[in-house]
Amino acid sequence: MGKITGFLEIERHDRVYAPVAERVKGYNEFVVPLSDKDLGDQAARCMNCGIPYCHGTGSAQPGAPGCPVNNQIPDWNDLVYQGNWQEASRNLHSTNNFPEFTGRICPAPCEASCTLNIDDNPVTIKTIECAIVDRAWENGWLVPELASVKTGQSVAVIGAGPAGLACAQQLARAGHDVHVYEKLAKAGGLLRYGIPDFKMEKHLIDRRVAQMEAEGVTFHYNSPVGGSAAGAVDPAELLKQYDAVALTGGAEYPRDLPIPGRDLSGIHFAMDFLTQQNRRVSGEAVNGEDILATGKHVVVIGGGDTGSDCIGTSIRQGATSVTQIEIMAAPPEKEDKGLTWPNWPMKMRTSSSQAEGAVREFAVLTQSFTGDNGAVKQLDCVRVDAKFQPIPGTEFTLQADLVLLAMGFVSPVKEGLLEKLGVALDPRGNVAADLSHFTTSVDKVFAAGDMRRGQSLVVWAIREGRLCARAIDQFLMGSTTLPK
Repeated sequence: MGKITGFLEIERHDRVYAPVAERVKGYNEFVVPLSDKDLGDQAARCMNCGIPYCHGTGSAQPGAPGCPVNNQIPDWNDLVYQGNWQEASRNLHSTNNFPEFTGRICPAPCEASCTLNIDDNPVTIKTIECAIVDRAWENGWLVPELASVKTGQSVAVIGAGPAGLACAQQLARAGHDVHVYEKLAKAGGLLRYGIPDFKMEKHLIDRRVAQMEAEGVTFHYNSPVGGSAAGAVDPAELLKQYDAVALTGGAEYPRDLPIPGRDLSGIHFAMDFLTQQNRRVSGEAVNGEDILATGKHVVVIGGGDTGSDCIGTSIRQGATSVTQIEIMAAPPEKEDKGLTWPNWPMKMRTSSSQAEGAVREFAVLTQSFTGDNGAVKQLDCVRVDAKFQPIPGTEFTLQADLVLLAMGFVSPVKEGLLEKLGVALDPRGNVAADLSHFTTSVDKVFAAGDMRRGQSLVVWAIREGRLCARAIDQFLMGSTTLPK
């Protein structure tokens, strides 16, 4: 694949970011693309390795090597090296409905499992993927793919996040009449309302939605299913109206921190904070009291991607300081390749937002919040050992006017849709669904994405959406030609 000796002759060279002082002035993407020559050179580094773990093993286990959607990475690297960008796009889209999303926000487990990562020089797979799809859009190669035959079968997809979008697009291309029900005003789910615009601008979602509408998908916005608000849709009616129903909502129930002082004002869930800012950028109305970091000492509790997004957003809003704390110990600066490769390694990573000026503290437990006049002013913290037990004598405080809880999500919200449908849940509180057929305990109801697997990556949501569509097509038609 690529140039046989390319990995020996060409150094790794990846995209860079605009300078911090420049990029924090706004909410636009700030990644600087590579030139055509650089892209060709980087694609040439893809070696003809015996077992390309970058493809993915098909395992659904966290940390499994390679690409969850099983992208044929060596193939499209070779096509880019040869300058055949249109065929590279066709190949890429054969496994991934939305590579412009994953090319921007995926953590790239494919690069971790690249053979060249044995010496920390993996192929710049994510960068090449993003370049392929961006070029495809620029050249008009991504036209609606209309089904040649309509099946007469109808499917309701509940939730317009990445799993729902992938599921709906695949089903429409198989000839089914697909209707997507979304509780919010626009499609995208976490992609639109959770991930900041500086990581992924939302016109990318709008472009895909327009493509899907041209393919026959009907979107019903402001249509919560199972709720009691105005415009709510009765799930029982959907079961009567459609031949199959796919549950593709998210795992939206956030993990809380029920410690003394939690009721003070100024303590918010991260997603409430991020959603508000995304609405401001898009011109949508902001619901409830404004949550702003402007002029405040901000503490973000939680060390994952959501916490990182809170940092970047707080800095752009003009926070006085931003501190991120997590209970886990600091990971090693470099992994032991002999123990971890080709699996996803636990090692120190610094996101673009963290590099913009946040202070990071590890192995820290927050014991209580202290306030003044009902508003949070301080976190009372302590260092912890490897078993997360407080270490006596290590107590300290952190000044805080705004605290953002970014400790992940527990499960889907049960009230409304899931309770009314009566679907069985697994021990973690997610919708119990067969991994091969994605069937739930309720007849003709399927589930995929975070609602089934729990909080996970966007790339896994796309993968499950595609597999769920295949299972539904099999259920409706007795056979399926949809790809995995």
